[in-house]
Amino acid sequence: MSEKEPSRGGRMKLEAFFKPRSIAVIGASREKEKVGHRIFKNLIDYGFQGDLYPINPHAEEILGFKCYKSVLEVPSEIDLSVIAVPAKIVPSVAEQCGIKGVKGIIVISAGFSETGREGTRLERKLLSICRKYGMLMQGPNCLGIINTASRMNASFAAANPPMGRIAFVSQSGALGSTILNWAIRNDVGFSSFISLGNEADLSAADFLEALGEDPQTRVIGLYIEGVKNGSRFVEVAEKLTKKKPVIALKAGTTDVGMRAVSSHTGSLAGSDVAFSAAFKKTGILRVNTLEELFNLVLAFEEQPLPKGKRVLIVTNGGGPGILAADACEKRGLELPLLEQQIREKLQRSLPPHASVNNPVDVLGDADETRYRTALDAGLKSSQVDGIIVILTPQAMTPVEKVAQAIAESQRKAEKPVIAAFMGIEDDSPAIEILRKRGIPNYGFPEAAAYVLSRMYEYLLVASSSREKPSEFPGIDYDGIKKIIDKVRLDDRLNLTVEEAFQIGEAAGIPTPPAKIAKSRREAGEIADSIGYPVVMKIVSSEILHKTDVGGVILNIQSRKEAERKYDEILRKIHLFMPRARISGVLIQKMAPEGKEVIVGAVRDRQFGPLMMFGLGGIYVNFLRDVSYRLCPLTRTEAEEMIQETKAYTLLRGVRGEPPSDINSVIDIILKISQIMNRFREITEMEINPLFVYEKGKGCAAVDIRITLSK
Repeated sequence: MSEKEPSRGGRMKLEAFFKPRSIAVIGASREKEKVGHRIFKNLIDYGFQGDLYPINPHAEEILGFKCYKSVLEVPSEIDLSVIAVPAKIVPSVAEQCGIKGVKGIIVISAGFSETGREGTRLERKLLSICRKYGMLMQGPNCLGIINTASRMNASFAAANPPMGRIAFVSQSGALGSTILNWAIRNDVGFSSFISLGNEADLSAADFLEALGEDPQTRVIGLYIEGVKNGSRFVEVAEKLTKKKPVIALKAGTTDVGMRAVSSHTGSLAGSDVAFSAAFKKTGILRVNTLEELFNLVLAFEEQPLPKGKRVLIVTNGGGPGILAADACEKRGLELPLLEQQIREKLQRSLPPHASVNNPVDVLGDADETRYRTALDAGLKSSQVDGIIVILTPQAMTPVEKVAQAIAESQRKAEKPVIAAFMGIEDDSPAIEILRKRGIPNYGFPEAAAYVLSRMYEYLLVASSSREKPSEFPGIDYDGIKKIIDKVRLDDRLNLTVEEAFQIGEAAGIPTPPAKIAKSRREAGEIADSIGYPVVMKIVSSEILHKTDVGGVILNIQSRKEAERKYDEILRKIHLFMPRARISGVLIQKMAPEGKEVIVGAVRDRQFGPLMMFGLGGIYVNFLRDVSYRLCPLTRTEAEEMIQETKAYTLLRGVRGEPPSDINSVIDIILKISQIMNRFREITEMEINPLFVYEKGKGCAAVDIRITLSK
């Protein structure tokens, strides 16, 4: 295994981290303010049942345990070592762990790649030692790990979380501490907590893979800033989300690097866009705030998944009910009427002024009996997949009894029940009743609607069948490779227009006839042979945006005009870019105008090729009506890309216009995806504009730009 190769995870492989039989704390201390003391005390206080060995050359015993000068002096086997010593001596300590046969190490110590060049060298040395002995490493520069089933708190967290079914994986130790404190304060249980640190060896993907096999974990929260191996992350996440939901909060959503890329496709993409595409491809549910993350993990931990998107709202206030209804509709949820028979029964049970439609309004003076009646009706209805119960505390409202009624009704439910007790403190007895029954409560109805919509979204992820990426058999890979090799020999990165069109032709992408002219006479001859009208485009690997420098002339109608415009286009280029190397002028048959869209791909450094589709032409960078997916694409993904944009409305036909040939656009998207997947040398490929014609009449790539890697 090379130094750069990631370790493979899995529950069995990471058994030393989740269920160790023995733990050594290297750097354990008698001083209470030291990290090593906190870690060792946490292990004791949390009730770890295995063997514990404090390692400190300057102490005889720590917290009642015999102390050893090094792991080599420990008489028994050690599964896991937690290292909390200065960074400069971590490699020598790791070497001793390797000699001892320790299976895994957690390096708490900071001072590695996060500090710069010297720290990076030290981290590489540490990793090479781990590779040498086949020893897995978490960190360095991490908070540690907690597994509640093993009663193991191998971290320096301030407190011990209760047992539960939520696992949390974090690339930030500080944020991890905050989440642990929130969990303890709100009595929210965890199955595992994992602080990743620098991920020099074990990565988020490794721990996610292991959690996928963990029977104690029902839902996984993930705080992530980046990945080192995007393809492995995607591979693991695609399998994982079929088993259990993963809720991700991605930090670093403003990427300065986005502004440095010159092409349309590249400038519209960026690492955050790639992460969104990766989450979409794998079925990870992305959230934008910690509050949203907390809201979702609470619901997924205990509540069953809805079987559809039909929601019943039960409320004792008209206004909050309307707000909930609006929020549900905006989130794509439906508000069906209950069956006639059930509504008639409700009318007989509720006061005359109560509403038995949806929302069901049990009125402001409602007691627990009215809530139970309405809730039971919703649970029995075949028209309802999930229920939002809203309570506004009136003077006569028996809040605790209502909470108890909801808890009792939900015991027999196979549908999610989400509460929105408005204006009630989180530490109130009523909220405690709901919490103990696993019923999440949110302060506002909009949050409840959001949670149910994301639960339905995950239902679609979990129940969808895995479609294979589409493949077009007729692509001339050998022809494309010859063109790329020629460009490499010329020591160029940007393909000329002619070369780009040749690759398009080899891929079966329809393009108008075109040929390069290197003199005014040639320009006239080529224009005659192609047929009028023609368009002229400057050919230079140094000019990416031809229209900006007068490098494109449209609608040329005669040979004489073609010769004259040839001279004119060269004059403009010499004026604007006197040092640009000119390969000639492309004479191209002017394609009939169609709907203008852009299809492109850029190679993301973490996840590989990223496809883009949107409204094309000169306004693409301003309107930014684009969608993204990771390659390779399935036909369904290509269809979804188009449907997510406003361009789709135009392509379907507006104000009596006939629909456009959307299937031909899908074919183009899939062909570019296939090329990008096959040829890693291509960093960017873009068709802008792609003219799309009426349904059945196809499309035409009017301009193609391709850039290779350095």
